[in-house]
Amino acid sequence: MSRVGEKPIPVPSGVEVGISNDRVSISGPKGELQQVLPQGVAIREEDGVLTLQRRHNDRKTRALHGLMRTLVANMVHGVSEGFAKALVIHGTGYRAAVSGSTLNITIGFSHPVAMEIPEDLEVETPSPTRIIVRGADKQRVGQLAADIRSIRPPEPYHGFGIRYDGERVRMKEGKSAASAG
Repeated sequence: MSRVGEKPIPVPSGVEVGISNDRVSISGPKGELQQVLPQGVAIREEDGVLTLQRRHNDRKTRALHGLMRTLVANMVHGVSEGFAKALVIHGTGYRAAVSGSTLNITIGFSHPVAMEIPEDLEVETPSPTRIIVRGADKQRVGQLAADIRSIRPPEPYHGFGIRYDGERVRMKEGKSAASAG
């Protein structure tokens, strides 16, 4: 039995929910998101609360029940408050700047790296060594942050590179001088 799938999802004021057949669309101040539900999962809205039920009790439907509830809850949270992921750049001369719809990162390569920012996401650089990705869709925010981090992940000897805010990098000791003998 899915314990996550049974939890109700409260819908805050200002968020509208549309349910048609197997598709749920949620719109709010931060945007609009849609999700297609699998055949075995049904959704209902009553008194500003969303609930998901299983139509069947087979193994696959039980597995999808909690997942769909979490995805719909993330959609409600995303269109009302949004999601944000912060990245920090470590290294001498490493920096980032946003110009228009492009994120320019100077990270120790022979050329600066330019990334296009998708229209549904927002990227800001409050300081040259800090990048914040914001948006309504949690998966898209996380994917863009992962793509930015993959340009130069933190290396284990000095810690230079791009890391998530709060990420702890395990540092290696490095080579020690060989003893003369």
